Amino acid sequence: MKNFIFLFIIFYQAVFSQVADYKLGNELSNLEKSNSLNPTSNTIIDIIAIGDTIWLGTSRGISVSFDHGENWTNFYETSPFGNDNISAIGYDNYTRTFWCATAKSQEVTGGQKLPAGTGLKYTTDFGNTWNSVPQPVDGQNDNQIQYGINTLSALPVTVTVQNLCYDIAFTPNTIWIATFAGGLRRSTDNGQTWQRVVLPPDNKNSIAPTDTLDFCLAPVGGSFCSVGNLNHRVFSVLTVNDSTVLVGTANGINKTTNANDANPSWVKFNHQNQDNPISGNFITALGYSKLSNTIWASTWKAEDPDEFYGVSFSSDGGLNWQTTLYDERPHNFAFKFAQPIVLTDNGAFRSTDGGQTWILPNSIIDIQTGAHLRSNVFYSAAVTGNYIFLGSDDGLARLRENFGSLWEGEWKVYLASQPLSSDEEVYCYPNPFSPRQELLKFRYSTNGQEEKVTIRIFDFGFNYVTTVIQNASRITDIEGAPDFWDGKDDNGNFVPNGVYFYRIEIGDKDPLFGKILVLQ
Repeated sequence: MKNFIFLFIIFYQAVFSQVADYKLGNELSNLEKSNSLNPTSNTIIDIIAIGDTIWLGTSRGISVSFDHGENWTNFYETSPFGNDNISAIGYDNYTRTFWCATAKSQEVTGGQKLPAGTGLKYTTDFGNTWNSVPQPVDGQNDNQIQYGINTLSALPVTVTVQNLCYDIAFTPNTIWIATFAGGLRRSTDNGQTWQRVVLPPDNKNSIAPTDTLDFCLAPVGGSFCSVGNLNHRVFSVLTVNDSTVLVGTANGINKTTNANDANPSWVKFNHQNQDNPISGNFITALGYSKLSNTIWASTWKAEDPDEFYGVSFSSDGGLNWQTTLYDERPHNFAFKFAQPIVLTDNGAFRSTDGGQTWILPNSIIDIQTGAHLRSNVFYSAAVTGNYIFLGSDDGLARLRENFGSLWEGEWKVYLASQPLSSDEEVYCYPNPFSPRQELLKFRYSTNGQEEKVTIRIFDFGFNYVTTVIQNASRITDIEGAPDFWDGKDDNGNFVPNGVYFYRIEIGDKDPLFGKILVLQ
């Protein structure tokens, strides 16, 4: 499973966290975590589903549900997470341990902000307790590495900036992490120590410990290593079985079938070295379907002008590749049986014929609340039984799919927002609001009763602008679904910058008012 890559997104939606007592299994825990009907973030980076347990990695920490998404436990702004983002999640089926990697934005010389890894966390008891692992870094003198008969130079990665974990995978007694600037690393002692794993340089298609080799293990060139290697910039890692590991880099896909050896051998597949190659060398995600024995890869265009964006897949272990979804930029993969689901900037594509044709879901509308997931940008998905979870850049959706159907069933939409303090409170977000980039969301409550609701917009002089909804039937409470305004007036034109007011009429109650700042 792979999260979206190198675009390190930090979205800060208005959310709320509180201390709550709640039961986990048969134990009562008084932990610093929030219990909610929704996750705390609308940016869902990755999803793992195991039975009725759903783990989310988000821009606002970890969220978990133990009942197929009916209720959520959120760990944002709690120890050991703080307010860090989640950059990767993984589940070790061998030990039943959940892992996640955290990151934050850090200012560097010149005022530029870059992502920095803040370590890994893991739990063996479904989040009841957490263990922290520091971000792996090298010492100044860690400038050599032994690979078989070779002593190779290796660039010490001594800082956490751009050294963050983008993916996590497992083989027996081993955790593998893709850390971009830190390369591929593995640990056999739950992250207490880490070993740098040697991959082929750009000018070699394979390496073995019995080869005579002379290159520098380094993602970038500089004073220490004159030449850097795109193949040492690691973004994704996937285990196919106990001994087979796939690693995606900026120079292709690397495969080993002896992952448990001290020095694994590797073969590299890229756009230049095969007759039936992948579409592009920038591998942002990897997936594997056990039922069809097929490797799926998000193959973005890298440096060669002949490369192109798309999805590449292979049913013979990587020897030959086919390409589908030309020009799409995939972020992740999931599978329902042998049907691949590909998450892209243009929707969640699903195929029933091995990637020859693709089908998008129809409108994703919550059957209970009427909430609409309006984004087409999807980063993640997971399947458990007849449930499909889709994570976007603006909310989470769950489909309880009808048996034998395709994208048909009961949708539930989760939109994170700050809970109302009472049934008389209203607010809108994001505020300031940029209509050409987002939708404005209105939060109000009907106290759980069906009411007729009207929302109108007025300018600063209280002149009428538009009606968002009129006498619409709504049932919502303090955590209910919002209504949306696209920032346009009654003539379909975007309103100019300025201050606006909204008026919400709920049944026969007194109208409620609020202010909007439009800033584009």
